[in-house]
Amino acid sequence: MLLKGEKAVDFSLFGTDLQAYRLNSYFGKKVVLVFYPGAFTSVCQKELCTFRDSLANFERLDAQILGISVDGPFANRAFKDQNSLSFPLLSDLGGEVSRFYGGVHEDFAGVKGLTVSKRAVFILDKEGKISYSWVSDDPKIEPNYSEIREQLEKI
Repeated sequence: MLLKGEKAVDFSLFGTDLQAYRLNSYFGKKVVLVFYPGAFTSVCQKELCTFRDSLANFERLDAQILGISVDGPFANRAFKDQNSLSFPLLSDLGGEVSRFYGGVHEDFAGVKGLTVSKRAVFILDKEGKISYSWVSDDPKIEPNYSEIREQLEKI
């Protein structure tokens, strides 16, 4: 897992528009990487809608949100549309990026072979260094949204 002060590892993942999104193309802005276990789950819906409802604050702080899960781009697209999410949702098929950043849950919910991203938030400064990281082993726990805002205000 990457830690505070380390340089973020670049990646390229497909979005809901089937276009590739490269992390380093966002450097120059603050970036909030939001890893979530699965589209259409109640906690993930609440979490991403909370980020959506605070989008004006993130824009004021010159921060870009990128949602990341192991869900495919079509499921993420339906989830994005259903919840009117205006930030990119990226598909980490196979979970490689999730494993590198915050980790994954194997055999999630007792389903053999089902792998999902751990719920995690990483804030990157404008140079791409990690200034904040939070990872939960319990997929029902949401991040501390006030703490995320405060961390963004500090950098």
